Amino acid sequence: MKVLVIDPKTAGISGDMLLAALIDLTGSGDLLVPLIDAINELPSCEHFSCEIQDVDAGGITAKKLAITIREKNHRHHDDMRGSAEEIAQTIGLSEIARKKAMAIINDLFCADGKLHRSKFQHHAMASVDTLFDILGSVLILDRQGFLEGEICGTPPVLGSGFIRIAGGEIACPAPIVMEVLSRHRVPYSAFPADMELTTPTGAAIFANITERIVEAYPPMTPLRVGYGTGTWSIPGRTSVLRVVEGTNFDAIQDRIIMLETNLDDAPGETIGFVVERLREAGAVDVYVSSAYGKKNRPVQILHIITNQIDYPKLMEILMEETGTLGVRILDIPRLVAHRVRQTTKIMVDGQEFDISVKTSTVDGKIIAKKAEYEDLKRIARSLNIPLNNVREQVLRQLQ
Repeated sequence: MKVLVIDPKTAGISGDMLLAALIDLTGSGDLLVPLIDAINELPSCEHFSCEIQDVDAGGITAKKLAITIREKNHRHHDDMRGSAEEIAQTIGLSEIARKKAMAIINDLFCADGKLHRSKFQHHAMASVDTLFDILGSVLILDRQGFLEGEICGTPPVLGSGFIRIAGGEIACPAPIVMEVLSRHRVPYSAFPADMELTTPTGAAIFANITERIVEAYPPMTPLRVGYGTGTWSIPGRTSVLRVVEGTNFDAIQDRIIMLETNLDDAPGETIGFVVERLREAGAVDVYVSSAYGKKNRPVQILHIITNQIDYPKLMEILMEETGTLGVRILDIPRLVAHRVRQTTKIMVDGQEFDISVKTSTVDGKIIAKKAEYEDLKRIARSLNIPLNNVREQVLRQLQ
């Protein structure tokens, strides 16, 4: 299985550092061209460009992003969400990648809203360069298949000293950084550098894309290494973010958390609503089964599949919404196929369409190819033909 290690333990992490490191790792800077074009179409953006530079970062050659930007005004968070959704569709992000990007943006503004209790029109986070860092990083992770593998990270170093915020100076780390890390229970490391090393954007991206935090690199076979640097230089330490791609055949053995609870007095509308909330909160899957409970009463069993990081917040939602007094927590091993998502062209009724196809392999052998349901639905509606008709034509071309 494909493994990506993000290593901010040396010099922290910012949005531009991660994006630069991913470009260095994959050599896929050309993927950002449609993103840059889409950003330039935003009403608030007068000009946006990005030059990818090779620089010396304390003895190591690393990628650095030189961004030129002119904006009419800073954006409100609702405008930023709408722009992110629109651009995600324009550049062809997969559904899992789109959800990751929106979760990152939501984390930033939820943290900011909690701290400041005010509107965000003039906050730097609403600038389009933040949008670029988030969508650019998620885009490369999506197209390179990392979101289908495992992403882990070392504890990010936060820095020390003081930084200036709207109300004056405050000691590092930045309040928003701590809000994001505490929200996801991300451990951090320390280094007495008199500067901010992990930024709010870097913390939010890191917290949302990593599945687990490791003190040492996990066992794997390394394939490629990339380095990205930002605007700061740390005396006595190499100022780079390192990312490493590898493979780990043992990683096909995975673990999930299964949450279960019996509901014998919840209305159907309540169950439907909580299923929706759980999926929006990041549950891998949610389903309901029927059974007989105490005194032979019919009950509905709610099953939630999730991971080690997300299960506490999902359990809280479950208990708040249903009033259940207890939740069973099952730590279950499983075997998973290696999955890669790619965009391919297919013909349906004589017309050409782009669709996302997920290819699953075990030991290098293809065991399944599956077209994205949302793409099939879009084609069926576009041509006004049955969905089954579209599926049959696509399956013939994928074989």
